[in-house]
Amino acid sequence: MAGGWARDGAVQDQIDASIADELKRMQARPQPVGESARECVDCGEEIPQARRDALPGVKLCRDCAEARDTARARNPRAGINRRASKDSQLK
Repeated sequence: MAGGWARDGAVQDQIDASIADELKRMQARPQPVGESARECVDCGEEIPQARRDALPGVKLCRDCAEARDTARARNPRAGINRRASKDSQLK
């Protein structure tokens, strides 16, 4: 059910497009490659063997990786739907 001048299914199409954009962004993130580091490049702590085995090419310990992910999540542009909503067009 569409509202206003939008055709039927327009809202779902917008949701699908947002999900597809986010998946593309996540897949474009560089993945670790090469040999894993024995020590974290940020703090110098030893990276456990289990982590090095699970994530080939890992360079950060769990704590430093979590801190970087948290900092990225606070990015004001992360997760914003940049498509104009009907309400914003009416104002």
